[in-house]
Amino acid sequence: MKHIAITAFITVLIVSYLAGCASAPEHHPPDIRVDVPAAWSTGGPEGAGLRLGDAEWWRGFNDEELNGLVQEALNNNYDLLGAAARVEQAAAIARIAGADLAPQASLGFQASRRRQNLIGIPIPGRVGIITTRSTSFGVSLDTSWELDLWGRIRKGKSAALADLEASWADLAALRLSIASQTVKAWFSLIEARLQVELAEQTVESYQASAEQVRSRYEEGVRTSLDVRLSLANLAGAQALLERRREQLDRSKRQMDILLGRYPAGVLEGDTDLPGIPEEIPSGLPSELLVRRPDLLAAERRFAAAEARVSEARRAFFPRLTLTASGGTLTEELEDLIDGDFGVWNIAAGIVQPIFQGGRLRANLAQSHAASDQALAQYATAILNAFGEVESALFSEQTLARQESFLAEATKQSDAARQLAERQYNAGLVDYITVLETQRRSLTSQSEYITVRRERLNARINLHLALGGGFELAEEWNQFLKSMSSTETEASVE
Repeated sequence: MKHIAITAFITVLIVSYLAGCASAPEHHPPDIRVDVPAAWSTGGPEGAGLRLGDAEWWRGFNDEELNGLVQEALNNNYDLLGAAARVEQAAAIARIAGADLAPQASLGFQASRRRQNLIGIPIPGRVGIITTRSTSFGVSLDTSWELDLWGRIRKGKSAALADLEASWADLAALRLSIASQTVKAWFSLIEARLQVELAEQTVESYQASAEQVRSRYEEGVRTSLDVRLSLANLAGAQALLERRREQLDRSKRQMDILLGRYPAGVLEGDTDLPGIPEEIPSGLPSELLVRRPDLLAAERRFAAAEARVSEARRAFFPRLTLTASGGTLTEELEDLIDGDFGVWNIAAGIVQPIFQGGRLRANLAQSHAASDQALAQYATAILNAFGEVESALFSEQTLARQESFLAEATKQSDAARQLAERQYNAGLVDYITVLETQRRSLTSQSEYITVRRERLNARINLHLALGGGFELAEEWNQFLKSMSSTETEASVE
């Protein structure tokens, strides 16, 4: 009989191992009934340009300092560290969800000593209360296992694995976001520095102009009105300079935070904004579904919700459990390893849910509603993704034209300012004309700097909208491979 118990126990282990091969749902983007065009409506490139697989797309700006800063942000950013911890949590939850697929085993040791009083039992030669004492020692290996005949536990683990994949996709999406935020912050820092330099030049120019006006006023050539207007213009430029300096300081500290540094504000930034890379990232609308990690995360959450619907449906079926126990029980401690004192038992049971106050049906309804919600969120994410690409492509075109127009406006307004100042000194125009040309020159130069930075941001947005170098076929498979090895190690534990 002892051999029968051992054979049954080994059989339970083998069957549980075979039944425990649960996996995440296959990757099948759901149909959201949206007609996807063959090409972008804004006329984006379809074949030429940068490959979509250029993971380190920021290197296209040819800024070595920027390359190092992006890598530093990816290594040290605390939001990324938190997201990586969430992936580890999801992996642990997935292991917990699949734990019931394997038999649960525990090793126990028991020791007891008991005293009993026997009253009213006639024993020759004994009168009164009879007292007995007994001692027992036992060691046992107890196992229990629920046979997942209908796949309820496997569906639960499958849903947990899909959640794990979604959390990893969230991490990949956050990496893209942190990279883009770092590049944008770097360009904003450079723009802020250029705006400070422009404001400083403006203050110097207005100060020289105010001194000339005062000198001509003292000579009796100009009125005090011109003096006051020039001083007011100078004070306004000085106020603008302080505001630009505050913006530069804020940009420096924000950059430090993204890099995971103490916000000391010591970064200086480059001397000028880089040019726009001529190559435009290429791709087709249909490729977005496997290009963007945020869409992959939304699809995985829908797959998890669908798996939980199946899990809730299978909860209506009966559950078959097996239990087995084997060990020794003896009155002497040294006899615990003696096979002659061995004991064992095997039991099986079937439980069929009949009445649970509507809990199972409510759980099924909740799972269906969660699945519908996940599908709606996926559809929303898809439409937003298409919109982001279309908007980025449109911005590429409009901002390029704006930059061209503002370059011309800067050239003409600066020439007009110089002409007005010469004519004022010659007494041909009043000081109001000089002030207007100075204002227009400053505004156009400032806007030209801003639109150059906006063009860079538009290119970053386009990279991000197209997936930013995320490769499902490579990065995703690498993650699945690492997750499989983690599952193998967890099964051993």
